[in-house]
Amino acid sequence: MPRRALDNPIVLAVLGLLLEQPSHPHQMLAELRKRSDNHAAAITRGTLYNTVAALTEAGWLASQGQQRLGNRPERTVYALTEEGRDELVRRLDSQIRNPEREFSQFLGAVTYLGALGVSGAVEALVERAQRLRQRTAADEERLAEALAAGVPRLHVIEAEYALCLARAETAWIDSVIDDLRTGSLTSPTDSATTSTPPVTPNRKESNAWH
Repeated sequence: MPRRALDNPIVLAVLGLLLEQPSHPHQMLAELRKRSDNHAAAITRGTLYNTVAALTEAGWLASQGQQRLGNRPERTVYALTEEGRDELVRRLDSQIRNPEREFSQFLGAVTYLGALGVSGAVEALVERAQRLRQRTAADEERLAEALAAGVPRLHVIEAEYALCLARAETAWIDSVIDDLRTGSLTSPTDSATTSTPPVTPNRKESNAWH
């Protein structure tokens, strides 16, 4: 079994889901997609079934037999083993203790923000901030509804964290937009004075800050 199968980010999600109750892969897939937009985009049926097979081979999951609902085909139900529970706790402890530098698409794109030019950068950031505010408002409403319905706060703590990140990102974007509009954030090539001899940028670099 390739080690990378156990390094898949959805391993933790599957182990955590089965900590709650035994489940079959079809049910796991539906539940993970319902709980997370990231999982909805990243998890395919094949990926999940391969992950479950790898976890079973590693001894972290065990079959609990077959389940049939109505006229649907029989599905194998899996449960967390003691080894799986220990591995879940080990991974959770490590990931919570150790802040990793997580690379996002936005981080990669904002690295070259200057390539858009000032007006293009402002336009793109304004639209992103608007979409973030809309999504944040919807997420805040869903979280409030869950808490009002009696869902324990600890069961939706990840939603609180996601909202905190979204608010912080929005505030940062707003500050960058202000700096671009006031001219306090400019391309080095736009500086009126410089302590070193000017370098003539090539065509690809002339509109970028990197």
